[in-house]
Amino acid sequence: MGIRGDVGNRFRSTAQARRLTAGAARGKRARAHGMVAALIGAATIASAAPTTAGAQVIGAQTSTAYQEAIAAGYKALALCEGVIAAGRTEAQVEALELRGIYPEYQPLLPRLRATIDRPNRSVQVAFATDLPPRRADWSPRTGCVLQPIGRVVAPWPATPPAASLPLPGDSRPWPLGDSGIAPRPRPALAQTVARAFDRSTYKGETVGVVVLHDGRIVAERYADGFGPFTSNRTWSVAKSIAGTLAGMAVRDLKIDPRKPAPIPEWSHPADPRRAITLDQLLRMSSGLHSDHYGNRTDAIYFGGTTVTEQATGWPLEVRPGTRFRYANNDIMLAARAIRAAMNNDTRYAAWPSQLFTPLAMKHTTAGTDWQGNLILSSQVYTTARDLARLGQFWLQDGVWQGKRLLPDGWMRYMTTASGPQPADGPGYGATMWLFGPAQGIPAGSYSAQGNRGQYVMVVPSEKLVIVRRGEDPTNARFDIARFTADVIRNLK
Repeated sequence: MGIRGDVGNRFRSTAQARRLTAGAARGKRARAHGMVAALIGAATIASAAPTTAGAQVIGAQTSTAYQEAIAAGYKALALCEGVIAAGRTEAQVEALELRGIYPEYQPLLPRLRATIDRPNRSVQVAFATDLPPRRADWSPRTGCVLQPIGRVVAPWPATPPAASLPLPGDSRPWPLGDSGIAPRPRPALAQTVARAFDRSTYKGETVGVVVLHDGRIVAERYADGFGPFTSNRTWSVAKSIAGTLAGMAVRDLKIDPRKPAPIPEWSHPADPRRAITLDQLLRMSSGLHSDHYGNRTDAIYFGGTTVTEQATGWPLEVRPGTRFRYANNDIMLAARAIRAAMNNDTRYAAWPSQLFTPLAMKHTTAGTDWQGNLILSSQVYTTARDLARLGQFWLQDGVWQGKRLLPDGWMRYMTTASGPQPADGPGYGATMWLFGPAQGIPAGSYSAQGNRGQYVMVVPSEKLVIVRRGEDPTNARFDIARFTADVIRNLK
C-alpha cells in the first residue's frame, strides 16, 4: 500500500497573533493554509516535528488557581519521570526540564513544594489549601500518569512493579542489547558531536546524541546526569511513534485510513466531524479548531483532563483535508479512533508493546491519561538508544531482525507528502517531517521531532540515523539540519 505525492519543503514557523477573550490564558495561534487534499490511495506514513518555540509560547499573565494546578501537574510529572523513573536528582530536573518552560507557569514552579515518595514511586506537588496535591504515579507500562485535579484513582492498567529503577541495560549485543557498543568516531565526527553540547554552535541544551551508520553506533555522548539508560520525554517525537503504531493497527484491524475515523463521540448522524478520516488526522489536515497552533494542550498534558473529555470536543473550522494545521489533538484523536476500533481495553493497553518489545525498547513507556487514553502526541518517555533502534527500524522499511512488522508500503506512506502542506520549511507526511536539499541535506531524508529539541533524523541515502535529545529553552532551538549536514560530511 502506498500514496504517491510530491514531498513538500515548507513549514509553518511563525504564529499570527490572535487574542483569546475567554477567561483562560490568552495565547498566540497561527493558521497554515495549504492546497486542497489530493485523493488518497491507500495507507502511507510520515515523520512528525514540533512547531517553532515561538508558536508554543503564550504571554505570561497574573496566575489563577487553574494555572497553579497546571504548573503543579507539570512539576509532578517532570519529577516523577526524571527522579523516580530515570534516577536523576531533583536538582537536576529543576535545572533542565523545569527551566525555560511556558512563561505563565515558570514563575510559579519554585513556590510549589514537591514531595517525592521513591518507595511508592509517586510525586505530589501542593498547589492549593482546599484541594489535595497534584500527583503523578509510575507504573512499568505507562510510566508516570497524572491524577485528576482533586482526587486519586487506581492506575490503569494495573501492572506489577519493576524490580529496580532506573532499568539496567541488556547484556545482549546491539541492537537487541547494550553490549559491544564502543564507538570510535573519527576525530572530525567526534568534534562535531562535542560541538552539539556547547550551546552555541547549533544552539540549545543537548543532553544526548547517538549516531548510527549502517546500523552501528559510531558516536554517542551524553551530558552530565544523563546516560544510555536515562529516559526523558519525547514530546512530539511521540507523534511519529503513533504513526508507526497506526500502521500495525491498520494491518491487524483491517482499517482503511481513507475512511472516516471511528470516533465514538462523533457518532451523531448530523455531526460533520464524522467525515474526518484517519489519514487526515495523521496528516494534520482534520480541519478542526484548536486553541493554539502547535503543541499546547496543557489541560490534557498537565491538568488531569482526559483525551475523550477535551480532544473530541473541538468543532470543525474548515473542510477536512483542505488545510494543514499542526495540532496535538489530531494525533490523540487517531489513537482514540484505534481504541474504539479495537473495542478491547486490554488489547489497547498492550498496543505500544507491539513495537517496543520486538525492537528491545525496554526503556520506553507510553503514557496515558487517568482514563487510559494513550497520549501519543507527546507523552512517551525513552532513551537516545531506544530512539536509535526506532530510527533504524524506519530506515529498514519496518523490518526488524528479518521480520516485517509494518505493512509493506507503510513507511513510504509516512514519508510521502499528500494533501495540504506547511506554508514553508520541511514538508509533512503522515506524522513525519520531510527534509531535502532545501534544508541542505539529501533528498528523501525525514525526521521525527519534538518540543525542547527532540530529533530522530533518518537519511536513507547515507544509511544514517541521528538522535539528538535536548532540554532546549523556548528561545534556543537546536539546528538539526546543519548538524545533520556536518555529520554527513564527517562520515565521508
